[in-house]
Amino acid sequence: MKRILGIDPGLLHTGWAVIESAGSERRYIASGVILPPKTDVLPTRLAKIFNEVSKLCDDFQPDECSIEYTFVNKNPTTTLLLGHARAAAMVAVGTREIPIFEYEPTKIKKAIACTGAADKAQVSAMVKILLPAAKPKTSDESDAIAIALAHSNMNRFL
Repeated sequence: MKRILGIDPGLLHTGWAVIESAGSERRYIASGVILPPKTDVLPTRLAKIFNEVSKLCDDFQPDECSIEYTFVNKNPTTTLLLGHARAAAMVAVGTREIPIFEYEPTKIKKAIACTGAADKAQVSAMVKILLPAAKPKTSDESDAIAIALAHSNMNRFL
């Protein structure tokens, strides 16, 4: 079984999930959300993301990590800040020499819900169908599970 860490990066909510995958078999391990305080300055929030993802890597020992690409927002500042959160998570994983795979949101949605235009409710519904043991409490957590599942599905064909 290959252990996969899925990350949905964000400055306010960084979703994470750990699943195991072998062939067409998937097993839910754990998931949650990293919540840097909104009132903290940017470097402190990034450090929180880095430290929490580092701890996840140490606790769960993933073989691979999948993370969502930063999409370009209408507001370039928002895109840049999201990129910072993504980089903090990637550096935490990369320092442990865990391979990182990056996926566009539309590819993740297509791999999970069969359409790149799926909304959050459709993705969440499919996560619950594909991994009944998963009980995500937020869309960030559900998205992280979807990212791990999408990597599991696409990685079979690499």
